Amino acid sequence: MANYVKMWEELGMDLETHDQLCAVLPTAFGDTYLSQENRPESMDFWDMVVADIHGIRPAELIEAQKKGQKVFGTFCVYVPDEIILAANGIVTGLCGGSQFWVPSGEAVLPKSTCPLIKASVGARLGRTCPFFRIADMYVGETTCDGKKKAWEILGKDVPMHIMDMPQMKRPKDIEKWADEIKEFAALVQEFTGNEITAEKLQDAIHTMNEKRKALARVYEARKAEKLPISGKDVLLMTQIAFFDDPVRCTQMANRLADELEQRIQDGVSVFPEGTKRILITGTPMAIPNWKLHHIIETSGAAVVCEETCTGTRYFENLVDESKTTLEEQYHAIAERYMGINCACFTPNTGRIDDILRLAKEYNVDGVIDVNLKFCCLYDTEGYTVEAALKEQGIPVLGIETDYTDADAEQLRTRIEAFVEMLD
Repeated sequence: MANYVKMWEELGMDLETHDQLCAVLPTAFGDTYLSQENRPESMDFWDMVVADIHGIRPAELIEAQKKGQKVFGTFCVYVPDEIILAANGIVTGLCGGSQFWVPSGEAVLPKSTCPLIKASVGARLGRTCPFFRIADMYVGETTCDGKKKAWEILGKDVPMHIMDMPQMKRPKDIEKWADEIKEFAALVQEFTGNEITAEKLQDAIHTMNEKRKALARVYEARKAEKLPISGKDVLLMTQIAFFDDPVRCTQMANRLADELEQRIQDGVSVFPEGTKRILITGTPMAIPNWKLHHIIETSGAAVVCEETCTGTRYFENLVDESKTTLEEQYHAIAERYMGINCACFTPNTGRIDDILRLAKEYNVDGVIDVNLKFCCLYDTEGYTVEAALKEQGIPVLGIETDYTDADAEQLRTRIEAFVEMLD
């Protein structure tokens, strides 16, 4: 493993505190992931990424910056990567999924803010995440009130652009989002010094579509009766997809999908026959938030799909590649991203349709609707989600949690009882 201390020093990181994070992550990863049996061999790539998570990719980003490229840090699946790629920029996800960063976030945010926002702000202010130090610009969006206020804090010492997300999905709202994308493209061109042409945007759209297709192949393998991979491993792949190079991500996901498809042909399963199949729906699970998957998959069940931003919402639906002018392409991008069914929208019947569809496609025995504490959007929508599932006769368990392990045993008891009930 390379020594990245000099790089971290030059980024202005708090090395002493960062060492504390580096000390606990290998144990957490080993207990959660490396303890699994019969894992696909192709998971070696993602294991390697986690082993050097604050080294390999950050070093690549810094080398790219030295060659003149700009790095854009994003927090949401609504920010269109295609625009940044078309201007020869680089996208890196920035959401925080660890309790380690929460205290630094709580120094400036109310404790009643959701842990994802507190962790994201804390990772920057605590100077313990290189990705937050490297990004030349942050790109936020107005998907929730907590984020809107967080952008004001994060934007004090890093250039911040905020995309105004429509709250409904009427034709005029899609037009508004297309205008936001066009405005974002103008900003990205100015910031990078690189013109976005229809040809460059076409290439970027194709690159991102290929990435989505590759991730979808891995998910498709989870529909098999004999599961060739654990839900934890797929979650890890998806989490890392947010900050990995998109072409490499596509290659590695396709490599994994090839192996999974062969495993299905060979009848290889990582779970015993009869293991109950669970669909997770709700709030996103940013790296390294692996808690719920680990509890479920050590409680007699298997996670076969995630209707979350770190799941199907991230890759489902493609951008139309047939458009040849920038105006047409901006609109095609807007239509694809507005097809994501976040709880920020009203009405949001599309998300209910997605959950019921996925429950059928993945042949699930039950659904666990998870909500990060203080996320009022998903918490409120949980009522509608549970009512729709019960109406269809699909067992559902609602859970509220955070990043701490304080509720781990309570969650295990509830989940074990839920799984037993499915019998």
